[in-house]
Amino acid sequence: MRALVCERHGPVADVTVREIDNAPAPGPHEVTIEIEHASVSHATRLLIEGTYQSRPPLPFVPGTEAVGRVTARGSAVTRVAAGDRVVAVSRWGCYAQYLTLPEYTVYPVPEGLDLLKSLPVPISYGTAYTALLWRSGLQPGDTVLVLGAGSGVGLAAVEIATQAGAHVIACASTPDKRQAALTAGAAHAMAADAELPANVKALTHGRGADVVFDPVGGTAFEHSVRAAAANARMLSIGFASGQVPPVPLNLLLVKNISLHGFFYGRYLGWTPADERIAHAPALQRAMHTLLDWARTGRIRPAVTAVYPAADLALALDALESRRVIGKVALKIK
Repeated sequence: MRALVCERHGPVADVTVREIDNAPAPGPHEVTIEIEHASVSHATRLLIEGTYQSRPPLPFVPGTEAVGRVTARGSAVTRVAAGDRVVAVSRWGCYAQYLTLPEYTVYPVPEGLDLLKSLPVPISYGTAYTALLWRSGLQPGDTVLVLGAGSGVGLAAVEIATQAGAHVIACASTPDKRQAALTAGAAHAMAADAELPANVKALTHGRGADVVFDPVGGTAFEHSVRAAAANARMLSIGFASGQVPPVPLNLLLVKNISLHGFFYGRYLGWTPADERIAHAPALQRAMHTLLDWARTGRIRPAVTAVYPAADLALALDALESRRVIGKVALKIK
């Protein structure tokens, strides 16, 4: 089969399409999927460059999220069958024509939902759902400040928070991205600059944001601390800015702010302990909810740019230069 293969850690441009061995037959708790599309994320480059939290053994096939159809299943698998449309999350391996992986993070796509539209659900929407509802305990009426609201996970957070009955203030880098956040349900949209604290306080009668959702890091993080209310809950999701921010502990202390680090990969088996089996029941229920919300239009996941598999470097450049609103994908099939 054909796949994008990373032979050694280094530039993304070195990852090329070549023939590799076919995917192995599934074991008892595994399924094999014929992949149609796979997502592109900031973590893709980190995996290829060897700077991510974990390192796949070389050579490896990148790609952590894909949609396609089941072609075979193991003897103990009952949740999906051959021919089913599915969306799946893997530690790596999605940039190949076929992938065999554990069944625990493979999710059936309901009839009536376009397969490509389901692609952003497991990671972008799953991250937003579990961070906001499980980790921060989001409540109806909370004011939620979403940084990076023009990204896939940021737009997902706007939609999830809105569905939960929160009042959303979105931050994004361009007018088009701010408009996209407003369309997704944000009540207000603005830049995450030095004026952010004053602007948020003005919109909340001096109170500030009850929850901060931050996949960006950098200087936006410190601005958001100053924009947070007393007793706020802050979610540090990632560092898309490329900068891990210094934490102003004095501000967290005097405002009684709780800072939650949040690594969604723990639920997906992306830690050395591989906890995916323990978290599978809860995560499968969450995915069922999210995919049903997508089917009924309560959320609107979308892939806004699709590139040929051989153009991974171009796809990553478009994502990281912030030219794209929402999710980027590769066409695999």
